[in-house]
Amino acid sequence: MKPGAILEAALYADDLDAAEAFYGGVLGLERILRAGNRHVFYRCGGVILLIFNPDKTEEPGSGPLPVPAHGARGPGHLCFSATATEIDAWRAALEAANVAIEADFRWPNRARSIYFRDPAGNSLEFAERALWFEDADPQDC
Repeated sequence: MKPGAILEAALYADDLDAAEAFYGGVLGLERILRAGNRHVFYRCGGVILLIFNPDKTEEPGSGPLPVPAHGARGPGHLCFSATATEIDAWRAALEAANVAIEADFRWPNRARSIYFRDPAGNSLEFAERALWFEDADPQDC
């Protein structure tokens, strides 16, 4: 057996208001849930992006859902899939929102990536699918 696909991915941010302004405002992701200062969740294609306050997720779960304490400290990384044309548009939109582009380059296989940071310092990337996939089904793990 092997997993079929990634259902959710998590990043951590101390300031959920800033994270919400960035992911919902700058990136335009659809917010599906916010729970006070603990977390804010977004839909991104077929994956849910979880943004957690690390201080709150280190506390044992409370309420009806027995989610164990978990979390991470320090910047994480997440890469969004984009076409070449979309990468150009994202670069322009990010720069218009005063988000610094840290790198813009082509990998040895010619796929392009741009890197930038969210307000919490997480490293984010837009990259062409060709970076990892030629003809593979994106649902294959």
